Amino acid sequence: MSNSAPKRLAILGATGSIGTQTLDIVRRHPELFSVAVLSAGSRVEDLIKYAEMFRPRLAVIARPELEGRLREALAPLGIATASGPQALCEAASADDVDMVVTATVGYSGLEPTVCAIKAGKEIALANKETLVVAGEYIRSLLDSCPQAKIYPVDSEHSAVAQCLVGENPDNVRRLIITASGGPFRTWPVEKIATATAADALLHPNWNMGAKITVDSATMLNKAFELIEAHYLFDIPADRITAVVHPQSIVHSMVEFNDGAIKAQLGVPDMRLPIAYALGRCSRLQGCSEPLTLERLSELTFEKPDELKFPCLGFARLSLERRGTTACTVNGANEVAVAAFLKGRIPFGKIYPAIAHAVEHATFVGRPGFDDYVASNAESRRLAEEFISKA
Repeated sequence: MSNSAPKRLAILGATGSIGTQTLDIVRRHPELFSVAVLSAGSRVEDLIKYAEMFRPRLAVIARPELEGRLREALAPLGIATASGPQALCEAASADDVDMVVTATVGYSGLEPTVCAIKAGKEIALANKETLVVAGEYIRSLLDSCPQAKIYPVDSEHSAVAQCLVGENPDNVRRLIITASGGPFRTWPVEKIATATAADALLHPNWNMGAKITVDSATMLNKAFELIEAHYLFDIPADRITAVVHPQSIVHSMVEFNDGAIKAQLGVPDMRLPIAYALGRCSRLQGCSEPLTLERLSELTFEKPDELKFPCLGFARLSLERRGTTACTVNGANEVAVAAFLKGRIPFGKIYPAIAHAVEHATFVGRPGFDDYVASNAESRRLAEEFISKA
């Protein structure tokens, strides 16, 4: 990176796993980064704490009823406050923001990312739902706003990006996206169906938020990453595959036409891909623990079991049908996972709830932004309808 003024960041979802690790990198590299905006969904006390530490110009809370508490704490420090989705969009496109870190979870990350693209911002994208829900729309926006650029934060897509450096895209045979297999990789199918939330949240390798941890347990998270990889790297869907790698050391691979495979290896620590995105594909020192190869006993790979993890099939379906299909899958999944975490449905009902929404949802083949909004709302209603009768 250049020796110019620190890059000014808007960190959306600052109190979550990716957001707090991003702030850790900012703390380690104050010469490179400063914080212009911090946002959170409902963790107002955590947002106050981080605003006091990093002194952004603006702090945004998603829930308007919490802004009073935020304002009370931050007004004496001269930090402005705001609330609601429109405030997030305005923050993402503000003139004093150089890069937007979209670390929010779920559909809520779509609109501020759209606003950031339209404003020509650089985006460190950790919100996979943006490309899952509206991949074709986002690609068209990027084509019309060439100054905007997306740097992937997901460890798998960061790994692919690193493997592609210096390579001719025409020489790529396939992308190989690795998956840990989650907590249920060795469980029998019958036992998985009755798994509890406590079981699903015991991820063997990664420390993540509850929603994404459950998505890892169903492997819908991997289905989403296959969809995301298609739109990020413009590789046909039939040349993007998943492989289970329980150690989570190889973060993804690229196979080339001559048979060579390049892989990116590292410890299971999101600071490495976050730093790579913040640095615009340059490498920042001191952000992640080095990988000591001599300490590795084995690296193993296996084919995903779609009988155990039927949600993987939603990647193929979404990329074949396109349109609003993936938007429907995502909206229904968000409702189903929330119901599972609250004990309303067993783990085995997550997939049927999504399948019900996909079967009954209105399909739009060439959606605009309003179509995604309508599809998201309809899919949530359909999933709730299924859950209520389950």
